[in-house]
Amino acid sequence: MALQVNAVQDVAEAVLGCVCAALQDAAQQVDGQPGCPCRSCLVPGSLVAWDSCDDPCNTTPAGSAGGQLSVNVARLFPSTEFPTADRTLSPTLARGKLTCAAPAAMAVELVVTLLRCAPTFDEGGCPPPCDALGEAARILHTDMVVVRNALECCLPTAGEQRRRGRVVFVGESRTIGPEGMCVGLEQRVTVALPGCGCPEETSA
Repeated sequence: MALQVNAVQDVAEAVLGCVCAALQDAAQQVDGQPGCPCRSCLVPGSLVAWDSCDDPCNTTPAGSAGGQLSVNVARLFPSTEFPTADRTLSPTLARGKLTCAAPAAMAVELVVTLLRCAPTFDEGGCPPPCDALGEAARILHTDMVVVRNALECCLPTAGEQRRRGRVVFVGESRTIGPEGMCVGLEQRVTVALPGCGCPEETSA
């Protein structure tokens, strides 16, 4: 199956927008919960730089939150039985003859990374108080649920697939950090990509 040239970019943008909107909604529903960070972007490659987790920008509009939200692509792979990656070639491909019938789908795995401030030692070397740690934990646990729910609920109606919905598998969510005054989460999601069919062969 051939892919539309903007297929990966479109779904990455849909994921970023979906999660950011859900974080904003959660901030209005839960007292003390920060919203979508003002630093929210698609990033290239497999390693996300932890550029910011503190109160950002100083010039952001009222209601903007600190932290960093990013989406990056982990891999693009064939999946005959979504969301499992194909490990062997089909008999047709193994013989060296490419057909559009295999694989049945292509899938992209994306990684959503959300960072917030982590309590740390004070200038006197004393550890952060338990109430500060508890509040950071509450924010992180809420973020984990909000991000996962967003991908389960709003992504299937995103983009051009609004009528039929996307085929989505929301995978593992794990905490990351604290490191360098940052703590957060990493959420993986796999999305089946729409194809456009292979060009018809022309005879010489």
